[in-house]
Amino acid sequence: MDEKETIAALAALAQQTRLQTFRLLVRCEPEGIPAGELARMIGVPQNTMSNHLAILLQAGLVTDERQGRSILYRADFDTLRALTLYLLKDCCGGRADLCQPLIDDLTGCASACAPAAKN
Repeated sequence: MDEKETIAALAALAQQTRLQTFRLLVRCEPEGIPAGELARMIGVPQNTMSNHLAILLQAGLVTDERQGRSILYRADFDTLRALTLYLLKDCCGGRADLCQPLIDDLTGCASACAPAAKN
């Protein structure tokens, strides 16, 4: 990811509805969510959601797939990974101990994202 792509991704996320939408799509991987359902879940009109999704698509943060009459949206984890790596590249000046708390938070994701165990 280069500087121009990073700025486009950050600009796309610098709006409340788009940030909420992207975070919702991240939580719902790998299933994805149809556009109409996204609009309902976020609480915006469908045409407004379409505009927000177009911006996220243009920034490469989401993908879309037609399924029958609806379009299914998913977070693009390759772009998210590239964005995160671009922002963190050379973050600690070679001192891994400075990055360790961040690494611990990121590696704790597996347990935080796992579905709750059924009793």
